Amino acid sequence: MSEWTVDFESTALARLGYLGSFSGWPVPLLCVSIAGGDVGDPDNAFRGGSRGGDMDVPEAAAACSRVVDEVGGAVVADREFLDRVTLGILARGHVLLEDVPGTGKTLSARSFAAALGLEFSRVQFTPDLLPSDVTGTNVFDEGDGSFAFSPGPIFANVVLADEINRAPPKTQAALLEAMEEGQVTVDGETHDLPDPFYVIATQNPVESEGAFPLPEAQLDRFTIKTAIGYPGDEGEVELLRRRAGRVEQAPTVERVLDPDAVAGLREVPERVRVDDDLLKYMASIARATREDRRVDVGVSPRGTQRLFETARAAAVVAGREFVTPDDVKRVAEPALAHRLVLTPDAAVNDTDKQDVIADVLDRIAVPTVDAAEA
Repeated sequence: MSEWTVDFESTALARLGYLGSFSGWPVPLLCVSIAGGDVGDPDNAFRGGSRGGDMDVPEAAAACSRVVDEVGGAVVADREFLDRVTLGILARGHVLLEDVPGTGKTLSARSFAAALGLEFSRVQFTPDLLPSDVTGTNVFDEGDGSFAFSPGPIFANVVLADEINRAPPKTQAALLEAMEEGQVTVDGETHDLPDPFYVIATQNPVESEGAFPLPEAQLDRFTIKTAIGYPGDEGEVELLRRRAGRVEQAPTVERVLDPDAVAGLREVPERVRVDDDLLKYMASIARATREDRRVDVGVSPRGTQRLFETARAAAVVAGREFVTPDDVKRVAEPALAHRLVLTPDAAVNDTDKQDVIADVLDRIAVPTVDAAEA
């Protein structure tokens, strides 16, 4: 696993180039320190799947369980949280983690990248961060007098957009094309991002100074929004126990998968069966959010598709080749709540978006799945 970390004191200009020179000194565009090396023993990586898509549902479920177990050894968090992040990977989407500082958001992203055997990049979003600092730019080569594209830290398999709401809207918008299309366009030239490509973004909900709320169009790009939350009594004691038993602050995570296995893993949900009754059920949930009097803007058609994709991923994690109503209900809140825009009256009354989704699920009739057919 390789890792890019934004470091404006680094002199590693060879990776991202420079804009030119001033008084004989190079002017850096973006300095990045490279730290890496394989995590764990490659021979122990899970190789049950491949890019050809020969991994079946039981193998995929076992792989997901191993990844979650490995990450859980480094991150003190509920299994539900780890499962939700895994669902985002399976559903070919992106995850937004919203929580207070110090709960383990960065460690979670780094640990998932290590367990998946993927290249990891971290970008610390700040008010002065430019779009080119994320995507890269064309830089001038004094040697031959030409311009060449120098990729930014977004060119990694797993990108941690840390405190994404601290960047100005122009920089936030630089992620839109990358998250939706898997590519970036710089000076009219399109560059494909690595495959797989997965964004884990974090934001702090308790501070407003120097923060720029994410626009609805960008929130809609995240398949899952979730939070780690504070650990329970036993969890916090376990956190201290782990800290007391090691010299380094960062725990190690062994590699469970490799890039080809991850690619095969993400193909498995495409073969999961979804009955017509469940398709109508998901569509009814989306329509109900648009008709709720507390909601100004309900779930978009893109959101309905993400609900469908996440429900199939949930079935894979459960080891089933078909989706059940419980799968839909289980993923509805993390997949849909952040897509709602509440009315001013609802916002003043501190209406919770999660409660709106829960009320909608209570109102919509649940279809009956024929166990014999399943």
